[in-house]
Amino acid sequence: MNAIQIVLLLVVAGITGMGSVLDEAQTHRPLVACTLVGLVLGDVGTGILLGGTLEMMALGWMNVGLAMAPDTAIASVISTILVIVSNQGIGEGIAIAVPLAAAGQALTIFVRTITVFFVHKADDYAANGNFKGIERMHLLGLSLQALRVMIPTFIITMISANAVSSFLNSIPEVITGGLQIGGGIIVVVGYAMVINMMDVPYLKPFFYMGFLFAAFTNFNLVGFGGLGLCLALLFIQLKYNVVGGGKAAVATPNNQSVNDYDDDLDDDLDA
Repeated sequence: MNAIQIVLLLVVAGITGMGSVLDEAQTHRPLVACTLVGLVLGDVGTGILLGGTLEMMALGWMNVGLAMAPDTAIASVISTILVIVSNQGIGEGIAIAVPLAAAGQALTIFVRTITVFFVHKADDYAANGNFKGIERMHLLGLSLQALRVMIPTFIITMISANAVSSFLNSIPEVITGGLQIGGGIIVVVGYAMVINMMDVPYLKPFFYMGFLFAAFTNFNLVGFGGLGLCLALLFIQLKYNVVGGGKAAVATPNNQSVNDYDDDLDDDLDA
């Protein structure tokens, strides 16, 4: 990697680190973070494939109450760098990402604990009406989250590709294989958590329909996406009786429009 790539990787790492607490742009999600890293390193395809795979694992990873989810930001950035630089496969990337997510989980808990000081300091500034002080506390907290990912990323970029390859190849197959199996189980758990949160009875037929199409047809993901879009539009039209122009289709005598029918009805009442 050259100096420009290292700088860009640090920028990406900082953005993903801040995104993990802002959640607005979802830059910490594996599909976004891995794709950006792949773009910087000149291998977008590997970034997208690894990001898509990790995204399925991380679907159910979310912070609920005091429970801190595994960190997707540091896992996505570093695993993609290691896979692309050392020319490893997606399976090795998953095996790397799982322990990285656990390590990032502990690191983000540590950083968030430190930022409690900034929160109390911001409360003091708010009591005194010091808005600039409040802004500084927010920026300091975000800076720590950015450094949380940037520092490990910088350390990884300083390691030679041969050293990374030697380290990854030295990991016993029983460990990498076990982590890949564990990653596959996490995918299932993630989907189950999402389905449980989206437990809407009248939408379940579409869910089961997708399984039937996947089992008995040769549709690819593009075909499924198009089919899902068509079914969604059809469902909206049937549920809300939407016709062209965004007006509701209401049955009226002689196929009159709703407004014309209302006018005729008013005239009859006046008479």
